[in-house]
Amino acid sequence: MRQLLLVLLGRIGRGAPHVLGSGLPLMSLALVLVGCANPSLMPEAQAVAIKHRDRALAPHADAIHAAISQSGHVGALALLDAKDGRLVVLPGDSPADAWARYTASPESGTGRVSVPPVLTFVHRADVPKAPETVTQSALQQQAQLLDAHRRVEERLGVVQREFAESKREVDASLAAARAEMQTALSSVAEDLATVRKFMLQTAQLGWLNHELNVENATGIRKVVTASQELSASSAKLEETMRQLSASLTGQLKELANRLDTIQGKVSNLK
Repeated sequence: MRQLLLVLLGRIGRGAPHVLGSGLPLMSLALVLVGCANPSLMPEAQAVAIKHRDRALAPHADAIHAAISQSGHVGALALLDAKDGRLVVLPGDSPADAWARYTASPESGTGRVSVPPVLTFVHRADVPKAPETVTQSALQQQAQLLDAHRRVEERLGVVQREFAESKREVDASLAAARAEMQTALSSVAEDLATVRKFMLQTAQLGWLNHELNVENATGIRKVVTASQELSASSAKLEETMRQLSASLTGQLKELANRLDTIQGKVSNLK
């Protein structure tokens, strides 16, 4: 596995370290020595242990940098197995990244590597940084934090997907509701148009009825007027007939008297 490079160089003191290039072991050793913490800032026993670890790693500087170069990462955690003293190089872009890659690899669960309490992160040769001293407990805490962060990110992704799905469902529901509302509004608009048409027709019928009523009233008035005029004409005609009848009666009486007179004269002549 590329993420976990185990460089087995044998126990310390069994042989001379391999030299990959002139000056590189001396530079690496200088970087390791620079990376050591100031002895005045830590207990003497801890400072001695760090110096002992750095001295033990210094002969393996070439192998460490070769492993880092092959890995393509910024650096690596370098350590000596606590059981057999073999060199173990764990590549990564930071101490936490290297430790996370190691703990995620199958080799971490096999027990093949016995990790010491204190480790050294060595940067690539072209990176102008001194080696960093880190503790296994700090790396484990960082790994736990990273794992918790990963779980939070996963949960956040799940929540975001659920939210997106809920949003799609809500959007679909809103679209359906808008479609139903639009259909209902269209139906209401059609009903209003029908009612408006009915009311217009009712108004027209009312207007026609009013016109008919006006015409009927005018016709009735004309009939009444004609009836009144006819009644007046009938009265005049009756008066005229009465007058004519009276005149005719007088004339008939006068004629009868004349006839009687003529008859009397005729009788006297006989």
